[in-house]
Amino acid sequence: MLVEPRKLERPAPIRVPFHVPSIGEEEIAEVVDTLRSGWLTSGPKVARFERAFAAAVGARQAVALNSGTAALHLALEAVGVGRGDEVVIPTYTFTATGEVVTYLGARPVLADCGADTLNIDVSTVERCLTSRTKAIVPVHVAGQPCDMDPLLDLARRRGLAIVEDAAHALPTTYRGRLVGTIGDLTAFSFYATKTITTGEGGMLTTERDDYAARVKTMSLHGLSGDAWNRYSDKGRWYYEVVEFGFKYNLTDLAAALGIRQLHRMFEFYQRRRAIATMYMEAFANLDTCATPWEVPYGTHAWHLYILSLNLAALKTGRDAVVEGLRQRGVATSVHFIPLHLHPVYCRTYGYKPGDFPAAEAAFAGVLSLPIYPGMTDDDVEYVIGAVLETLREAKR
Repeated sequence: MLVEPRKLERPAPIRVPFHVPSIGEEEIAEVVDTLRSGWLTSGPKVARFERAFAAAVGARQAVALNSGTAALHLALEAVGVGRGDEVVIPTYTFTATGEVVTYLGARPVLADCGADTLNIDVSTVERCLTSRTKAIVPVHVAGQPCDMDPLLDLARRRGLAIVEDAAHALPTTYRGRLVGTIGDLTAFSFYATKTITTGEGGMLTTERDDYAARVKTMSLHGLSGDAWNRYSDKGRWYYEVVEFGFKYNLTDLAAALGIRQLHRMFEFYQRRRAIATMYMEAFANLDTCATPWEVPYGTHAWHLYILSLNLAALKTGRDAVVEGLRQRGVATSVHFIPLHLHPVYCRTYGYKPGDFPAAEAAFAGVLSLPIYPGMTDDDVEYVIGAVLETLREAKR
């Protein structure tokens, strides 16, 4: 039974926030254990988290880092992206996907998305390739898997690396395999809103030992391998700086949280999927919106639930719908403003509105509804009622 939202003259207090992290007593106990251990920065719990994560996704190697952005940066550095190179990325993504390309002195080259999945459209990727292209970065938007086989085939034919942006894609599957072992390297995020969280943090997985070793070196100032253990009972004070690196290592405090969150990954996923199913059933027959399409070749992680409005059936735009939901106490968000519409991309690379019609059309009508494991059925029903009422008022 739907919990009916009250019509209000002024904004209601937020009854259903966009996200609340799911932190339990086991996570708290693991963090407290770390505080008492005397080892707070990268140490035994980071190593434990890396081993557990690699096993969870079936990867040969996993390197823990302090953000998903750091993971993307070091992945591109490991495959040799440098000054003057080009990296093809989707315009329909968060800024981190593109900004890391510029860290290396390379150029992000934008491709359009598919209207159904919002993921990168391989037919537009091929048109972006030049002699300077070094890598392709597909993004599994919202947790929906990209169709990787055509991208991998294209990359193999052209001698390009595939670095997957899997910030949303845990635990996403593609043709029976968990994302994390498909591209050359895969970058995950553990930001507060993600399927599992370490507050801030990330992980890079790969099947290649040389890539993992390079990433580990570059994540800690470019120091030689001994530096990782120099304060342990097995370490020694001597180290060498072998490259100009970065400060991207994860702390044991963050890893402690991640270890326990990883144990609950499928519990969290099942609840997200249940919420998505409730939304699907409630909105399936409306002419004012469309529910997310699920691809037949994989499973959706439901990091985000992106509702697409049918603007032709509404007398208001997306922003008014967002405001209507806020008035009813439901927090929402929008994923994403395409990169080519941001001032820095227009100013630096000459992109302009109209360059990527599929991404712009999608962006104009999307909004993301709350979807997180701590939502009760009453919370979900309240959101459904608020959406139905808001769209009913907005209908032409």
